[in-house]
This record gives sequence, structure tokens and C-alpha cells, in this order.
Amino acid sequence: MKVVRIETLISVGPFSQSSEWQALRSSIVDSIKKVGWPPRSTTFTIYPELGKERRKGNGVKPIKNGLMKSLARQEWGLEVPLDIATVTKPGKLDAVFQTSVGPVALEWETGNISSSHRALNKMALGLNKGALAAGVLVVPSRDLYRYLTDRVGNWSELEPYLDLWKSIPCRSGILEIIVVEHDATSTRVKRIPKGTSGRALE
Repeated sequence: MKVVRIETLISVGPFSQSSEWQALRSSIVDSIKKVGWPPRSTTFTIYPELGKERRKGNGVKPIKNGLMKSLARQEWGLEVPLDIATVTKPGKLDAVFQTSVGPVALEWETGNISSSHRALNKMALGLNKGALAAGVLVVPSRDLYRYLTDRVGNWSELEPYLDLWKSIPCRSGILEIIVVEHDATSTRVKRIPKGTSGRALE
């Protein structure tokens, strides 16, 4: 899988310039690049079918599962609740890694665009409250998005709102979006299964 863009929304404080963060972000990017399709492939090749029609296109969760398995092997915790003093607690974070200055959260978008906004807002609130040291959201590019489940969160629909997140007051922390894309297309590979029953990537 390719990483085609890393958009930094917030980067404040010494942790953002530290070797610890640089090494951790490099490991995240390297792990994303190792996500392949079909399973056990060293590249990510997607079946080029548009996802707008019912039962068409490719699923999303099996792609995420490939990265989650890789992060778990690197001592990331999965499905971790974020403890913020709000009336209603936000949902669990996909993956969390404990650093010397606090937890780093990663969310891989499998829901619709509203879910992407919630994920960024949740992590921004975590930074604001001092509950997170950094937050990273992984979303598909425009080119990858068209082959996935219709309306899944994607870079193109987040881009108009970047200035909003960049303006959030933050004393210390990092908030980034990593945009991913397939390496190739081919009708010789299977579609990525939709729903939770799909086989996770390896």
C-alpha cells in the first residue's frame, strides 16, 4: 500500500520534534506500506469496481485489520477507551501506543465521512485535555475511495475542513492525517470482502 500524503494539522511542543515521535511515525508508515492484497501479497492490488452500487466495490474492514495485526505485534493496544471528562464518553480508539509523554492514538477509517469527523474531533479533544500525546487518522485517497464501500470517509471530503482542526488551541500535541492508496488495480484479484466476515489481511 502507498502513503500518498501526510497532512499535519497540529504540531506543538517538544514531543513533535523528538526522535521518539519521528521513529514512531516512521514505524506507522512502514506498517501501512506492508498492508497487502491479496492476503500474503507484498503489494496492494485492488479489484477496480466502483463501490456506488449495492454489492459492488470492495470492503474496508479487512484492510484495517491488516494494519491492526501489525501494530499489535509492535505492542500497540487495540480497541482502547479514551478517558475524557465529558458528559458522553467517545468510542474506543482503534489502536494506542504508550510513549514516554503519553498515549498516541491511531484510527483507520471504516465508517462514513461523519465518522471521520468524529474520529478527528475525538483525538483533538484528547490533545486539548492532555489525554493524548498524538493522534493519527488513516483515510483512503480519492483514487482508492472510488473502489471502496460508497460514502466511506476519505481525504477529498475532509480537505475542506482542515483549517478548522488547524485552528484548535493546543499547548502540546500532534494531529495528523495519513492518506493511503492502492499500488495497482487488476481484475485478476478477488474483491475485498465487505462486512466483518471478511478475512483479515496478513
